[in-house]
Amino acid sequence: MGKTKAIIFIAMSSYPQSRSFLLHLLMILEWVLLGIVAISQIIVVFFTTLPNLLIVNIFGLGLFALLGRMKPQQYLSKLIYTLIEFVLIFCLIFFGNLVLPTILFVILVIRNGMLWEKPYRGLVTGFAFVGCIIGLSYNLFSQFRPFNIPSDQIGVVWISVFFSIGLIILFLHLLVDAALKERQRQEELSATNARLREYALRIEDLATVQERNRIARDIHDSLGHSLTVFGIHLEGALRLMRSHPDKAEELLREIKQLNTRTLQEVRQSITVLRSDPLQKKSLSEAITDLMTEFYKSTGVLPTFDNQLKSLLSHEVDVVIYRIVQESLTNIRKYAVATEVKISLIQSTTDLKITIVDNGKGFDLTQNTTGFGLQGMRERTLALKGKLEIITAPNQGCRVMAKIPLSGIN
Repeated sequence: MGKTKAIIFIAMSSYPQSRSFLLHLLMILEWVLLGIVAISQIIVVFFTTLPNLLIVNIFGLGLFALLGRMKPQQYLSKLIYTLIEFVLIFCLIFFGNLVLPTILFVILVIRNGMLWEKPYRGLVTGFAFVGCIIGLSYNLFSQFRPFNIPSDQIGVVWISVFFSIGLIILFLHLLVDAALKERQRQEELSATNARLREYALRIEDLATVQERNRIARDIHDSLGHSLTVFGIHLEGALRLMRSHPDKAEELLREIKQLNTRTLQEVRQSITVLRSDPLQKKSLSEAITDLMTEFYKSTGVLPTFDNQLKSLLSHEVDVVIYRIVQESLTNIRKYAVATEVKISLIQSTTDLKITIVDNGKGFDLTQNTTGFGLQGMRERTLALKGKLEIITAPNQGCRVMAKIPLSGIN
């Protein structure tokens, strides 16, 4: 679980924050261009004799800059906002003799490109280009030319500026599109990042629940089994105390040995949260020990049909052992059986574990959520197997687990 959390944390931390470098660059460019227009307007006052309303133009530029701080959201407010920008620029051109008006239209393309969605963004860019041409034509063909351009060169300058401004506006339009796409991708990554954090918390909760269930299942399988044997042996020792003290003493010695082994399992569970129930024995030896314990406590010796053809993985051995152990524990506690059969049959495709008794049986619909039955189901399912229990009152019980061999050896 810790490794999973670490991987998720590294994956989440690798995502960038929701901030577009291009948009930030375009905002800086907007203020730089505004500064260029303002400075050029001041320079023209000192170096030309053209009529120029400097205070009005600076005020208009300041108002245009303040409009850039506004971010209308509704369609109507966006439309009014854009119209005000166009009207303000044209007023500065026609009434204030503003130089470099094309730069204001370039700023308008940047600003409104981030404001409008497609296809309105392209429409605003087209109107801004038309505005550039109108402002350029007014400056070049009116008597108030800010620069000393010979009359016979005005057409060449107009054509050059026309294509230059067109390319600049097209480039900025595409750049704004790219910046908006980048921001959209980063917002999606940020949303994914947030979902990953949420999923990480969910995975942690699920892992905690699964770990608790696993520990509860192991405690039930190991400690619960040992305590059940304790109770049965003590009950038998108390019955035999007066009539057969030797047998009672033998049972008490077995209880002591079982107690020592159980304490060892508990200590191992505390240190590794999972003890090895086989204790380095083969599966056949471990099941034989379970049968011996069952015989000593019930007087019934189970039969064992072992048809395993090859060695299995330790994980599979533990699952088989736990299924047999839980079945024998239930038979000992509830079945009052006189005959128990255990069989392990290995075919080319799967492994079948069967435990059959002729005891009292039970109503399966009334006993489906206990740790024992649930533990057997979970262990079998973990190996992509299937567990089936066939029983009814007074008809014995048959526990059958079928585990596919592919990928478990």
